[in-house]
Amino acid sequence: MKIATFNINNVNKRLKNLVGWLAKAEPDVVCLQELKAEHASFPAKELRELGYEAVWQGERSWNGVAILARDCEPVLIRSSLPGESGDRQARYIEAAVNGVVISSLYLPNGNPQPGPKFHYKLAWFERLITPRR
Repeated sequence: MKIATFNINNVNKRLKNLVGWLAKAEPDVVCLQELKAEHASFPAKELRELGYEAVWQGERSWNGVAILARDCEPVLIRSSLPGESGDRQARYIEAAVNGVVISSLYLPNGNPQPGPKFHYKLAWFERLITPRR
């Protein structure tokens, strides 16, 4: 299974780049970060026409993550990082693809330090490394 990751930095503005890269690289699974698109504006139809099904968590203007799978449908497991029900930032998604659990994540930057963004980053990392069942 060929797995790739791509920080797309706005999936709709760079869809042509993504389509060209998918045709050239032919990955089986793609993890996208920084979609910068609301959930409803994700280009699922265009990707499906290329043979990729997707699960995604969008966010207007910021963040956003997705998992694309070629010739199969990814099975969504989680659409957010567990541990903080009030966290609405679209930074984590997890899906099963042909029996393999795949996670796509977009790490918080944390600048400036010290400050609320830095504290959010540290707390996010703690949630990421906390064992889950």
